[in-house]
Amino acid sequence: MQAYELNQLISQRKESTKPYLEFLKVPDLSMGFYVLPAGGTDKQTPHTEDEVYYVVSGKAKIKVADEDRDVKAGSIVYVAKNIEHRFYAIEEELNILVFFAPAEYANEQ
Repeated sequence: MQAYELNQLISQRKESTKPYLEFLKVPDLSMGFYVLPAGGTDKQTPHTEDEVYYVVSGKAKIKVADEDRDVKAGSIVYVAKNIEHRFYAIEEELNILVFFAPAEYANEQ
């Protein structure tokens, strides 16, 4: 078993000073914790894996292809592989659990 505590992930991510902390990677799945500050810019590009975002806290909008929606704590968003997407209009710092299937960059090897 691998188990994680959200508070520990938040601390680890802060110590790294990077916006994304990958904390689990197996062939068919990877998970990470992603933070975007209020007023920040989401610079990600489409991934070669399907992904799911679970918003732990914060408030913003997300654009997926030509669809827009508000996100807040408790929002869950699925994004299919190779689809353009990004968070924007970040009103409150976003803390997001990210799930990739298969594992992120697994299709690029």
